[in-house]
Amino acid sequence: MITPAFELSQDPQFLVLVLRVPYTRTSEFDLHIDGAEFKFYAKPYFLRLTLPGRIVEDGREKATFDIDKGLFTLRVPKETAGEHFQGLQMLTSLLAPRGSRSAKPLVEDVSMEACGGDAGDEEDDEEDFDWQVEQEAYVENSEGELASLQKYGFGNQRSGVFARLQEELGDVIDVKNPETTTAAERRQARLEAEQDAFSPDHYLSDLFEDDSVRQLLKFRPWWTTLSPSSEQDKEATVSFTDDDKDQLRRFSNRSYLLDKASRRHAWLGLADILLAYAYEVRFTEGEHTVESPWTIRKLSGTLCWLETYSSLHEVLVSFARRVLCYPLHRHFNLVSAAVRDTALILQSGKACVLKCLLDIHHVFRHNDPAYILNDLYITDYCIWIQRVKSRKVRALAGPLQNTSLKKTELELELEELEEAAVMVVEEEEEEEEEEETGSSSSSSVDSEDSEAEGQRCARYTEGGGGERAEAHPLSLQPAPPPPAPPPPFPQGPAAGLAERKHDPDRLPAPGSPGLLIQELGEQVAGELRISQPSAGGLLDGRPRRNPLLIVTTAEDPDEGDSEEQ
Repeated sequence: MITPAFELSQDPQFLVLVLRVPYTRTSEFDLHIDGAEFKFYAKPYFLRLTLPGRIVEDGREKATFDIDKGLFTLRVPKETAGEHFQGLQMLTSLLAPRGSRSAKPLVEDVSMEACGGDAGDEEDDEEDFDWQVEQEAYVENSEGELASLQKYGFGNQRSGVFARLQEELGDVIDVKNPETTTAAERRQARLEAEQDAFSPDHYLSDLFEDDSVRQLLKFRPWWTTLSPSSEQDKEATVSFTDDDKDQLRRFSNRSYLLDKASRRHAWLGLADILLAYAYEVRFTEGEHTVESPWTIRKLSGTLCWLETYSSLHEVLVSFARRVLCYPLHRHFNLVSAAVRDTALILQSGKACVLKCLLDIHHVFRHNDPAYILNDLYITDYCIWIQRVKSRKVRALAGPLQNTSLKKTELELELEELEEAAVMVVEEEEEEEEEEETGSSSSSSVDSEDSEAEGQRCARYTEGGGGERAEAHPLSLQPAPPPPAPPPPFPQGPAAGLAERKHDPDRLPAPGSPGLLIQELGEQVAGELRISQPSAGGLLDGRPRRNPLLIVTTAEDPDEGDSEEQ
């Protein structure tokens, strides 16, 4: 038989059941209503529910079937009008029939015959789910060896699991030998590993550069939107996705009978897992990533070290230490935010807790080999939380909020690090202030000197110079008088040029006006001609050093025909 997908809802007068039964005939529906028991049969589907309240058949019931969608909808009157049925979202618990509990700590309800029902009610998927973990057909261990194996898992009910999973051991937990390591040894190893992993530089960096942390603190997870007037209404507002409902139907029916110590460990382990989940949701702002399985597992001492706590204060200290040692953002305010979020989850009732556990189950289910943690913890928590009362879930929120946590209790020397860092920052600020003060004073001195020099120059310009102006290197000197003009050429221009070449002192001063041209112009009285130099480049029997132009008059008898060059 196949257990169909189903949903339940209610109003003050009716209970509404919606069953998905495709590929069936309308003529084959068979219903049975008897108080709190409801049965449905339509080949090949069979469903039996134990309801939290009583329903009746009084002629007001109504059923419809959508052939295209394969949905069968049934409205059944409540025996007591206005009664509110608790736990209609706990689908796994509704599937479990009533029966006596076994004395064993962990019992799986495989056979319905033991509960007065038919064996056909067993789900096909339950055996497939339990086969991988519970298979222990052949074990060559004596009773003494079995007794020596350490306990772990939900309620400390598991042992010997990791002996068969040596390859996956390092990727799931940090304990080296979980089967032989005692709880005290696991705790000591955990504390040493956290001490080695703690980075003061990373912690101080997040402390002083906390822009990302402040942004994460502003995020509001989905459970903060549950704000109806009463706690009962708040639990009813929790909605489950189709994947959540399908997973609830796939869970096997198990009954748990835990002693007092085991129940305490189970509640504290639940708080530890929810703290890690609350941090991860805030860290990713509600969008899981490929690192989500690692983050949840690493921040929970229960999942990573198979830790068993004895008090809520131990849970908070362990969680805070791991937050400051492993994730990307290591800030104490994120620890406080996760504690507030977890308390709010617990205050919202077991429906909110169940939705969080289903989300963790989904994250681990799609990560290899984190699915082992589902088999050890999360699956059992999903089934167990449906059977507890919501008031017990809410009762855990109060102590969680009231438990104080100080940085000194983490034993990581956080306050000493913060004080040293503050002193270093103050010293750097003082040095920067001194440098700024020195640079400003030097700038003022330079500006005063420049101003004084400007004033002295101004006094010199106004007063016409003086001894004080002559003494200063930047004072203006009076311009020297212009040089006297050279004497005129002797008789004949050629002789004057030759004489000037052998007497450099008589050449015009650099920068003076073209005196040579002026003198030549005064002596030339006729037509100007530019004659060729003598053969061999000689002038008066001497070689020419520079290509000088020789200017003669037309009446010169020594020259022949002249031509312009």
